Amino acid sequence: MDKIVIHGGRPLYGRVSISGAKNAALPLIAATLLTPGWHTLHNVPDLRDTRTMLRLLEILGARWQRQGSTVRINTDQLTGVEAPYELVKTMRASVLVLGPLLARLKTARVSLPGGCAIGARPINYHLSGFEQLGIRTSLREGYVEARVEEQLSGGTVYFDKPSVTGTENLLMASVFAQGETVIKNAAREPEVGNLIEMLETMGAVITGKGSDRLTVSGVGELCPAEATIIPDRIETGTYLMAVAAAGGEVEITDCIPAHLPALTEKLQACGVEIGVRDSGFTVRCPLNQGLACPLESVDVTTLPYPGFPTDLQAQFMALMALGSGASVIHETIFENRFMHVAELERMGANIKIDGAAAIVRGVGRSGLSGAQVMATDLRASASLVIAALASRGVTEVSRIYHLERGYEKMVEKLAALGADIKRIPEA
Repeated sequence: MDKIVIHGGRPLYGRVSISGAKNAALPLIAATLLTPGWHTLHNVPDLRDTRTMLRLLEILGARWQRQGSTVRINTDQLTGVEAPYELVKTMRASVLVLGPLLARLKTARVSLPGGCAIGARPINYHLSGFEQLGIRTSLREGYVEARVEEQLSGGTVYFDKPSVTGTENLLMASVFAQGETVIKNAAREPEVGNLIEMLETMGAVITGKGSDRLTVSGVGELCPAEATIIPDRIETGTYLMAVAAAGGEVEITDCIPAHLPALTEKLQACGVEIGVRDSGFTVRCPLNQGLACPLESVDVTTLPYPGFPTDLQAQFMALMALGSGASVIHETIFENRFMHVAELERMGANIKIDGAAAIVRGVGRSGLSGAQVMATDLRASASLVIAALASRGVTEVSRIYHLERGYEKMVEKLAALGADIKRIPEA
């Protein structure tokens, strides 16, 4: 098992390019199961999670090949309908094969999902939505078993809370349903929009993209697709905060600034200088006597898109640990997403948990020091890297397989910006 070693205190300068979005790539890969043929996906990040999803498609009978960031997938001969526990336990997004398998083969058996231990993320929204389309579901021996006993028929699905994977699964399950399917209180995230664009390219009829009400008019058949994965807004936000923490000036390219309205507003309130271009940012945090400019402490509440992303909460907390005052961070999406707090405290952060809120009392630019820390989930691992970049001394981050689930070549990208960061074998 490898670890990351970071010597903190070095500002970042240069340019970094953003990879394709993990959370968009996974549903688009799953969508290739809907119809036979060769599908072509561009800008696919090479990550643990995308490799896991492609391996799952292999188990179902698909074939694939990668050349650079382009992946071609052939789904002519599907030979299975089961997503086994061995794969699903490592990545909860594996549940996304349920929708396309039910639409095409009328049956599916998928292990209950695993993934990051950041709180309960039940798939009851998926199952109740399936039942509105006439799909029978049951839970047996840790697996979801689902079957279309008659013709899929349109219906109305209402989510009590917006669910990204729930919305995506229902979109894929309903493309062949007779009549119209209406999804109310649907997730509005850009990744959902990316899936809708691919489904429309395949021949699906969907209205309401970008809104919380989606309508799917069932069609008789689809064709193979060529689609491009959108840039990763979470990776973009992570690098914005890395520069804000370490100081320096960086151009962030190949991203979509409009996908991060809440984060850019909060960073500007902190005193970070951000310039917006059509396909990128410039972020600047000048140095004064070797330290980056002071950071104002601001409050944050995580919300569904277009609110502040829960996937950037841990990184923002690391930034607020460097602030000049007190910040209150409310987590409203996942009830157990403060697992990084104990590790940040090992580095000198002053954080108190009060239910769904974290009170962060900033220790200033020179208040954090390097330590041995352990990543507990994907975004928590990124928060430790951000804190380490701004800390005095050396930080060692173990269990970096979490980081590799969602960040492509992070060590190489940060090193190219001037960070003293290396990946080494753990003794």
